[in-house]
Amino acid sequence: MNTNKKYIKMGGLALVVIIVFGWTMSSYNGFVGKDEQCKSQWSKVQVQYQRRMDLIPNLVSTVKGYATHESSTLEKVIAARNKALNTPSNEASSAQYEKAQSTLTSAIRDINVVVERYPELKANENFLALQSQLEGTENRIAVERKRYAELVQEYNRSVRVFPKSIIASIFSFNQKEYYQAEASAEQSPKVAF
Repeated sequence: MNTNKKYIKMGGLALVVIIVFGWTMSSYNGFVGKDEQCKSQWSKVQVQYQRRMDLIPNLVSTVKGYATHESSTLEKVIAARNKALNTPSNEASSAQYEKAQSTLTSAIRDINVVVERYPELKANENFLALQSQLEGTENRIAVERKRYAELVQEYNRSVRVFPKSIIASIFSFNQKEYYQAEASAEQSPKVAF
């Protein structure tokens, strides 16, 4: 009888070890999957930012033809674009990257003010097409940021809930940063004619 009890105890212990190992492996793989989803979504945000970067030189050159004496505004847009291009764009430096993108967004608003001063520019087909594409890109950026925030929320929740938080801390799965708009984003832009 003692040998049977010994085998039952060993079998029970082996079963517990298998269950704990399976749960740990499942939790780990879940964290990896959610982490990759966040990285993939951040990449989609960057794709839209790149699309905007590619459109801006065309927009600026179209406006330049009409508004040669507005060069300071155009130079501001180009400088903001260059700064955004040279800012690291990985998840770890997302706050710095978003700040550069916010500066660029502000500069683009200034171009729109310049455009209001030139009615013939507003009627130019090339300009209208570029402006429409840029507007569409801004909307895509907003959608991708929203999706990124939703994935980060899901990931952060899974990292923080007990008992998975134990596995997360053992394997260094830390919470991710949400997209943070600049404090000035809460205020309406001032448009003066």
